[in-house]
Amino acid sequence: MDQLAKQEKGELPKQPDLLRMSATPIPQTLALTIFGDLDVSTIKTMPMGRKPIITHLTMQGNEYRVYEAVREELKQGHQAYFVYPLIEENESQEGDNRVMPLKSAEEMFTFLSQQVYPEYKCALVHSKVEEEKQNQILNDFRDGKIQILIATTVVEVGVDVPNATCMVIESAERFGLAALHQLRGRVGRGSQQSYCFLIY
Repeated sequence: MDQLAKQEKGELPKQPDLLRMSATPIPQTLALTIFGDLDVSTIKTMPMGRKPIITHLTMQGNEYRVYEAVREELKQGHQAYFVYPLIEENESQEGDNRVMPLKSAEEMFTFLSQQVYPEYKCALVHSKVEEEKQNQILNDFRDGKIQILIATTVVEVGVDVPNATCMVIESAERFGLAALHQLRGRVGRGSQQSYCFLIY
């Protein structure tokens, strides 16, 4: 009996009519609770040649240790992301009684590009940047014309730069688990060892 005949008799599983894919387990789990009766297939292996991303936790106040670790990667010709929860310094932070205020992408772009990494080409991208300019910056980063990309969560998905080996997320406690998972996934896309630094 051929395979098609077996399948019609119900001896082999039928091909799925619907395939849902998720890179993040959290929305996938929510989808299962809504739609029920779904078979789950999990891809547990990384693409060939990729290494696990090494994640470091660093308390606010020790950022310079992270900046120096990133510098070592930049010296090797790699690239880095720096991600912040705010676009501008004066954005509302209701209910925050924190000793250290939240950093913004715009203020940190000035600080990183002028004081920490003046020898490297830095760029800033966030949702208030015009879409055409955003695309140009992301293309230049992908092409290696920009070494450091300072951003908000606009880089969370759809950015594939294998040469980027460092992801620095400042005020990491302000991001959800799914966002951190996606941001961390922007590095480790090549064969080099990659790092994610969560500053909290």
